[in-house]
Amino acid sequence: MQNGAAASGARPLPCDFSAKIHLKSDLDGHPLDFHLSPGEASDSTQFETAIDIGSALHPRIAVTDKGYDSDPNRTAALVRGITPVIPRRENSKKRGRFFPKRLYKLRARIEQTIGKLKRFKRVAMRCKKTDTELLGNHEFCMRANAG
Repeated sequence: MQNGAAASGARPLPCDFSAKIHLKSDLDGHPLDFHLSPGEASDSTQFETAIDIGSALHPRIAVTDKGYDSDPNRTAALVRGITPVIPRRENSKKRGRFFPKRLYKLRARIEQTIGKLKRFKRVAMRCKKTDTELLGNHEFCMRANAG
């Protein structure tokens, strides 16, 4: 740990410096807010935090990838009045059910937003040593891409 991190009380990231970005954006791909979790944490456990973060805007749909596939996540979204658009995993017993492919295609805009954020080398490489520095860097990049 660096001296500055120890003095500021910032929490050091795990030694592999990996972190996952859970991004909340509008359907135009403009970032609204984000949540960081350790790289080894399951996406599925971060779903409720990801849909609750951010502004007072109330989403109508939650478009995620297979990493968030679980019945508790679908229930949590429905309780909040949000339609979950989460594809089933390959080994899911409920895989044959209806899935809104047209809505899921909107996820490409979110992936493009992540791609824009990764153009900033420090975000792509996750060079920051503490969670506070990493959060500040992501906040800057989101504001730079908001326009």
